[in-house]
Amino acid sequence: MTELRPPWSPRRRRTLTWLAGGAVVLGIAALVLPAQFGVTAAFLAALCAFLFVAALVLFFAVPGPDTVGTLLRSSPLAGAVTVVAVLLWLSTEGQQLRWIWAAAAAGGLTWVATALWLSRRS
Repeated sequence: MTELRPPWSPRRRRTLTWLAGGAVVLGIAALVLPAQFGVTAAFLAALCAFLFVAALVLFFAVPGPDTVGTLLRSSPLAGAVTVVAVLLWLSTEGQQLRWIWAAAAAGGLTWVATALWLSRRS
């Protein structure tokens, strides 16, 4: 028996459309623009393509409404994000951007605490 998934909201479709369009337009711009701007456009096109794939996976994984609430209550995902952020923080000893990974690790710990609190209450 197949489970019927609710149709995607206009917001989800619009997000995917804009990300795909950005990847295509910036990819074409990377080919047309001079090197200094073309490289930047290529990186932005790659970022749009990556975010498109990530959003697509997320939208399939969390089919219904309240995507943010579902992710906020996901303690395994929060734990994985925290572990990766801590490992990145530990691997960047003495570099200028180490504070970014420390902030990501602190945010991950906050997410873990929030996920555990919310799942305890439900």
